[in-house]
Amino acid sequence: MRTILNALAPVTVVIAMMTGITAPALLSASQDATVIFLVRHAEKTDEGRDPPLSEAGKIRASVLASMLKNAGIDSIYSSDYRRTRDTAAPVAALLGLPVQIYDPRALEKFASELKQSPGRHLVVGHSNTTPQMAELLGGDGGPEIDEAGEYDRLYMLSISADGGVDTVLLRFGQAYTP
Repeated sequence: MRTILNALAPVTVVIAMMTGITAPALLSASQDATVIFLVRHAEKTDEGRDPPLSEAGKIRASVLASMLKNAGIDSIYSSDYRRTRDTAAPVAALLGLPVQIYDPRALEKFASELKQSPGRHLVVGHSNTTPQMAELLGGDGGPEIDEAGEYDRLYMLSISADGGVDTVLLRFGQAYTP
């Protein structure tokens, strides 16, 4: 397992800060690699058990769509919660792809299925499932996500034909400050 800064391409990712400052990063990976983007859902309201995205969350979901529009994503997955579906929706609309539902209680099975699925995938999850999914895929989950306010983490895992996994961790949208 390797954590690296230059692992994927021909994806050009722009890290767009809400301040208007952007920083481009050109990432390179073998064309035959499976690439999986993992992200926690965007900011949510405090409305009940299955809350929608807040205004800040809607902005972050739009930033995510802008970042990934040229990433060559073939499939989009979300847990069956409004906040995750709403985070995936702008990417799906922009790319004309359906959002497929996965069970976050069956992450090992889902990770195994993803490893066997060539292409580029986006998976929208939760603070407790996103780092765990990175690790199940053979990548580096990094430190625990702060449940209270960390929404800017984007993992990119590149799984080579020989099973090697490179992990890139980026931040996007309004920056998290502990």
